[in-house]
Amino acid sequence: MTDTAAVHALFDRLTAAWDAGDGAAYGACFTADATYITYVGTLYRGAEEIGAAHQALFDGFLKGTRLACEIIDVRLTGPGTAVVITRGDTYKKAPGKLKKLQTNTVVRGADGVWRLAAFQNTLHKSLMEAVSFKFQPATRPAAA
Repeated sequence: MTDTAAVHALFDRLTAAWDAGDGAAYGACFTADATYITYVGTLYRGAEEIGAAHQALFDGFLKGTRLACEIIDVRLTGPGTAVVITRGDTYKKAPGKLKKLQTNTVVRGADGVWRLAAFQNTLHKSLMEAVSFKFQPATRPAAA
């Protein structure tokens, strides 16, 4: 399996764990010392804390949700490391517009398994972005 395919498989495991409401499996997708920043600014540290916090969410207000995750870019930055940009959101019936963008740093461990070492989530505010581009057109990225 290529490194890029293995990275895609990691995000498939992450999504499957979310969809199953399995915090332990979700946390297992992260390194022992991972950092995880939610779109509201909460910082979790380590696979165990990430998994436990998500189990509480899965048992609470995220119960029965599913995760939509679209990989936008995989950039291999060195042997066993990559930066992955994703777009995603949660849903119950059908995925809508994916409103969140994530920056992920992924690493291949000594065991050969790819895991997330860092995750940062941002809520995309399209109205604010449009206003910014209108008044400062030079801020529009080429990919927009």
